[in-house]
Parts: sequence; structure tokens; C-alpha cells
Amino acid sequence: MGVSFLYVDAAPGKGPALHKHPYAEVFIVLEGESMFIAGDEQRLVVAGEIVIVPADTPHRFYNAGQSTLRQIDIHESPRFITDWLE
Repeated sequence: MGVSFLYVDAAPGKGPALHKHPYAEVFIVLEGESMFIAGDEQRLVVAGEIVIVPADTPHRFYNAGQSTLRQIDIHESPRFITDWLE
């Protein structure tokens, strides 16, 4: 199984629209604060924390802090496959 990575460097308030993938996604927050919305759950995640979103779960995140959000997003797929819901 291959994986693909995204490096996120987001300004305050910025992040992707609601979407889902046919595979799980792992988020590693390196710096800042990220508000995650996955399914019916919402959680503030800070540097050093990890979030795992199961396959086919609608999700989004945005920079909830005052400084730059930096995180690594790991897709359990050799290519990026996204179904944008908004």
C-alpha cells in the first residue's frame, strides 16, 4: 500500500472545505492550533497531537489560532482522491 503526504502551512482561519476520502487520513499537528470537524465531532488539536479520520468520513479543519498552522496530512493512498462536499 502506498501513501501520499501534504504539508499544510495555513494562516489563521484558513483550511479546506468539507470533504471525504475513500481511505483513512492521519493528521500530525506540528505548530499552531487546528480545529477538526469529522463526522459529528469537533476537536481543537494543538502541536504534538495526532488525529486519524476514518475512510469516507466527511471532515474539514481550519487554523483556530493566531499564528501559522503547520501540519502533515498522510493519505493512505498513493494518490490524492477527494470528494468535495461544499
